[in-house]
Amino acid sequence: MAISLIMWDGLWLVAGALIGGIPMLNALGTDADHARLVTEFSVFCGVVLFASVLANAFVSKRKNSEKEYDIFFSTGLLMLIATSILLMLNQTVGMFGRNAHQMLVVLCCFGLFRCGVEVLSQYWLYLPFLAPMVLVIGNGAQLSQAEDLVLRSNGRFRLKKVVDCSDLTCDQNGLYAITNGKQLHEYLRRERINKVIVSFSERRGAFPVDEILQCRMSGIEVIDAVTFYESMNKKLFIENITPSWFIFSSGFRISTMLRFFKRLLDIGGALFGLVVCLPLFPLVALLIKLDSSGPIFFRQVRVGEGDRLFTIFKLRSMRQDAEVGTGAVWASKDDPRITKLGAFLRKSRLDELPQLINVLRGEMSLVGPRPERPEFVKDLKQEIPFYSERHYMKPGVTGWAQVRYPYGASLQDAVEKLRYDLYYIKNYSLLFDVWVILLTIGVVVFRKGAR
Repeated sequence: MAISLIMWDGLWLVAGALIGGIPMLNALGTDADHARLVTEFSVFCGVVLFASVLANAFVSKRKNSEKEYDIFFSTGLLMLIATSILLMLNQTVGMFGRNAHQMLVVLCCFGLFRCGVEVLSQYWLYLPFLAPMVLVIGNGAQLSQAEDLVLRSNGRFRLKKVVDCSDLTCDQNGLYAITNGKQLHEYLRRERINKVIVSFSERRGAFPVDEILQCRMSGIEVIDAVTFYESMNKKLFIENITPSWFIFSSGFRISTMLRFFKRLLDIGGALFGLVVCLPLFPLVALLIKLDSSGPIFFRQVRVGEGDRLFTIFKLRSMRQDAEVGTGAVWASKDDPRITKLGAFLRKSRLDELPQLINVLRGEMSLVGPRPERPEFVKDLKQEIPFYSERHYMKPGVTGWAQVRYPYGASLQDAVEKLRYDLYYIKNYSLLFDVWVILLTIGVVVFRKGAR
């Protein structure tokens, strides 16, 4: 693996040198210049490949990261390490001299090649004639859901056949009838089917273990419906998940060091946000007072990490007597309890800014599942499976569900948001946090999205 990685990175270095190193060749004069350039370029390549090994070794340990983002993370880390070493050599021993800028150009070209080829390798299958041919096998409602996912993949996959095991046992004889007397893996080879999606609502007595195993051992990709659903929708299919799936699936692994760096990101981001938004607070406070009677800040008890209760801070966006006589009620999209200014504060998310204080206090994070009220959590735990699992991380000022799902305030909306929350926890990485923060900024700027 490491040797293959070094070989590929060496190839991208050569490609980068051919493009970015041309000015160096034009500037060469004497034989001494040639010898110096060869020496410096050899050191440069050694530094870049050394940084590549370090960066990829670090990324490979992030088992719960989103794989499609790993190439960008590792390339950025690689270039940071390499640039630091190259600048140190330049400042201490005077290496590279007038070619320092060209070396940095080559490094940038190397990074572009490295990321560009990886992106191309991931998305070239979107071309219609290259999209994998898929066979879906299963029974019940989940079979039709998997079929629908393939059909709605925007050309990423082509559906060849759906094998419904509801009315047959799917044993050897049953499959022979479907595949015209051929074994399943032979049929898939003949029809050039690249992927098998297994989607069984009930597997007892229906799951063709031997046939599926033969497909897997013969090199055909076999994927279960839960994993396929996750990769397509960036959320979890909680209706078909068992406790054992949580135990044995990849992800859900947040190390102490990762929590430490997440906390540093939270503190830095919260301080930056408070400093930037500090000039807005007096104006917003005055407008809240002029708009309706009541306090400027709103305090409410929410459920945090480990089911611990804490008090959340927000700018008041509802009437002071909003829940008098009704108690805890879901907020709706066009809630009549919201003041005129409050509607703007909610849409722009300015009412969430005081939660940066909760972040500094360690009760919340910048990114995570949104905290709910204990009155709602009590009912949601009884109605929705695995709802408590969202409390294994600190709640966030924003979250994956908030940037992916529109405003909602019902049991079904809570289910949908849980799908995204669990996906975030399963695939957590610092890069994922940065991505959510950038998406949130886009939501705020264009004033649309969920809370």
